[in-house]
Amino acid sequence: MKVKVFSTPTCPYCHMAKDYLSSKNVAFDAIDVSQDAQGLEEMRNLSGQMGVPVIVIDDNVIVGFNKSRIDALIGKNS
Repeated sequence: MKVKVFSTPTCPYCHMAKDYLSSKNVAFDAIDVSQDAQGLEEMRNLSGQMGVPVIVIDDNVIVGFNKSRIDALIGKNS
């Protein structure tokens, strides 16, 4: 499973999403779109959004912090 989290340092939902994934022992690549222009472009291409967090699990794009959708995709219940 490949997981990416597109976020900014000031976004509380981004921190919640990363903390949640960590609590589920899910490894992920964190991309700070406030510093990484290429990451921002990738996020926009994948999601069509400028808002964060954007979480990509394999080929599934989640806009925002959605625990039930994350759980369904990682196969672990909270």
